[in-house]
Amino acid sequence: GVSVDDVVFRVEDNTPRIVGVVVQWSSTIIAALHVDPISFKAKAVIDCTGHEAEVLSVAVKKVPGLEIPLPGEASMWAAEGEKLIVEKTGKVCPGLYVAGMAVATLHRIPRMGPIFGGMLLSGKRVAEIVSNDLKK
Repeated sequence: GVSVDDVVFRVEDNTPRIVGVVVQWSSTIIAALHVDPISFKAKAVIDCTGHEAEVLSVAVKKVPGLEIPLPGEASMWAAEGEKLIVEKTGKVCPGLYVAGMAVATLHRIPRMGPIFGGMLLSGKRVAEIVSNDLKK
C-alpha cells in the first residue's frame, strides 16, 4: 500500500489550492529505506482515507494559509452519522474534497459503525460535485 506523505499546493489570489498528493510506499517505510516519495498532480484531490483523514491532516499542518479546523469524529450514532456524512460531503478548499469517514473527522460527525450505505452515497455525491466543478 501507500500512505500520504504530503500534498502539492499552489497559491492563487492569496488562496491555497491543492494540486496533488505526495505518497510513499508502505514497504519503503517498513524497511526504513531512504527513498524519495512520489508526487501525483491532479485537478481534484479527494480525501476518502477514512477516520484518519490523512490528506486533510497533512494539508492542515503544512499548507500556509489553509485555516481549516480538524476536530475529529464524534462518538457513535449510526443513523445521524449516515445522514450527515452524505450532507457534509464536498469541497474543503480549491482542489480538495472530502468523502466518507474523513467527513466525520472534518465536521465532528458521529461515527457509524459497520454501516456502509452513507459511505457509498458520500462517494457518489463527491464524484458528482467534482465532475460539476471540473466542467466550470
